[in-house]
Amino acid sequence: MEFLNVTQQGAVVTVTLNRPDVRNAFNDEVIDALTQVFTELGARADVRAIVLGAAGTAFCAGADLNWMRRMAGFSREENLADAGKLAEMLRVIYACPKPTIARIQGDAIAGGMGLVGACDIAVSVESANFCLSEVKLGLIPATISPYVIRAMGERAAHRYFLSAERFSAAEALRIGFLHAVVGADQLDARVEELCKALCSASPDAVRTCKALVQDVAQREIDDTLILHTVAQIADIRASAQGKEGVQSFLEKRKPNWLIQ
Repeated sequence: MEFLNVTQQGAVVTVTLNRPDVRNAFNDEVIDALTQVFTELGARADVRAIVLGAAGTAFCAGADLNWMRRMAGFSREENLADAGKLAEMLRVIYACPKPTIARIQGDAIAGGMGLVGACDIAVSVESANFCLSEVKLGLIPATISPYVIRAMGERAAHRYFLSAERFSAAEALRIGFLHAVVGADQLDARVEELCKALCSASPDAVRTCKALVQDVAQREIDDTLILHTVAQIADIRASAQGKEGVQSFLEKRKPNWLIQ
């Protein structure tokens, strides 16, 4: 695809935003391409983990200026359709059955933070900066808000949504938006380490566990939720990979998903 590079090494696929001349800002073409790629990768049995990265100095600067100029003349109905495509892209990344890692080699601004928030794991270089700049333009970070608020928490969102302050990778780590911050020379090694961990686990368990986190988060702990979690552990215990995992542990051998 013109604006994305997709490469595979073993069971890990890396999707790289490739518009460094515009700081990897996205437009409708990039949105469509990301939606298509993550939909396809999510359905592939040979894929165990997906890394979302970017070329150049910035991870993603949010919306492309030319795209914003076109949107400026849109009617409300056209804006609804346009925003719906962005929301669908984020939903597809968030709900992708495969575990996803954001490899952040540079600044993530506005919608770029939405991409990070939609991924399961986020690793950044120390020099990266982050900003939810929408209110400075008279806008709000509406479509990215479900993912960014889940990632950074409501209290931090109150501050950074409203103030549009730039903040460092260290601050992003402190508020929980990032999982790890490393030197630029350590970024690939840390991502590779995470990929190895993801690929060493049962594929079925990883897929189900990802859905479990998304389903249980923020829900009231009541009888309905408890019965739901009881059913899930019963189902996975009775599954082929569940049985194989326990049996291989008891027999002190590798499970079959590591030796296929």
